Amino acid sequence: MKSVITTENKPIKLWLDDIEDGALDQAKNLANLPFIFKHIAIMSDCHRGYGMPIGGVMATKGVIVPGAVGSDIGCGMCIVKTSLQEINRETIKKIMGGIRDKIPVGFNHHSKKQDEKWMPKWESSWRFGTSIVEIEYESALKQVGTLGSNNHFVEIQMGSDGYVWLMLHSGSRNLGYKVAKHYNDIAIEMNEKWFSKVPKEWELAFLPLYSDEGINYRVEMEYCVEFALSNRQLMMKRVKESVSEIFPDTKYEDIINIAHNYAAMENHFGQNVMVHRKGATRARLGEVGIIPGSQGTASYIVKGLGNKDSFESCSHGAGRKMGRKQAKRELNLATEIKRLDDMGVVHGIRNVTDLDEAAGSYKDISVVMANQADLVEIVVELKPLGVVKG
Repeated sequence: MKSVITTENKPIKLWLDDIEDGALDQAKNLANLPFIFKHIAIMSDCHRGYGMPIGGVMATKGVIVPGAVGSDIGCGMCIVKTSLQEINRETIKKIMGGIRDKIPVGFNHHSKKQDEKWMPKWESSWRFGTSIVEIEYESALKQVGTLGSNNHFVEIQMGSDGYVWLMLHSGSRNLGYKVAKHYNDIAIEMNEKWFSKVPKEWELAFLPLYSDEGINYRVEMEYCVEFALSNRQLMMKRVKESVSEIFPDTKYEDIINIAHNYAAMENHFGQNVMVHRKGATRARLGEVGIIPGSQGTASYIVKGLGNKDSFESCSHGAGRKMGRKQAKRELNLATEIKRLDDMGVVHGIRNVTDLDEAAGSYKDISVVMANQADLVEIVVELKPLGVVKG
């Protein structure tokens, strides 16, 4: 931990020195909510989000806050270790071509419904109200196995253990967005009716945990977390197919998966509390996690140290140091392309519109990792070889 802020209703514990003003204001809003348990934890990759800063961890008593989970419910990482120990640039390009053929990126979905086995089981005895999952189920059959946009990616990496790894980052697609918006809108409406003391401009409207609305949100949120995992599993299956088309004898270890946008009931400091992680990864003692850098920096397989002060959490990545519009205005296209070319990374940066995901728009991952040395230990360092961006 780098510092503790004690000026607010509850302490704010920070794992970074350079938190931006907007993110700090949001952290202070969290610390002044009436239902906060113990303190707020701010991870080393923190930056401003909507309502709750990205890289924030908040534990609550009696309520759940849809905006503190965010619109991409269940967004996270998965990674697979292969038996490959070397791979050249031309081969990477062929594999990446196969990945692009098999996995829709950006706002694209599959033209046909995917096998229903990839959809998590939905509880048919839904008890009350409108189920967003049921409304969106048929559409979601075309969304499962798709990457999405912005910072979502598929990456081929070389590990410090001498093996090639396959990593991808994606979430719950439009299904998660629809669930998040529906329940956040309900929370806003309910908070206005109650004359809630939580200011609307904080974007932190809440639902009582055991109200019909709170129960419904939790059920549908948890479904979206499972859907996001299925989405990553199907994409990873197709990434492995693209590799095996060129290297048919390749063997693959079991998938490692983590989510970094969700809320879950956990026991901390002797009490059961609802832990909201928005751009934060759980890091229980010995738990394996994934912390990506940028397409021009290292990523890491880590093991959690179970730090109680962080609610057993760590960063979810490097974290942005520039907003998307700012990156497009201020970064130099030639410099960013040269950075990746010099590293030998096969990438997709071609014009100014791609600069929002350039390496220069992200924080220094080595500093982020150093700042959370009391949260995780590094198991494998991964260097990028080829990147498919959403």
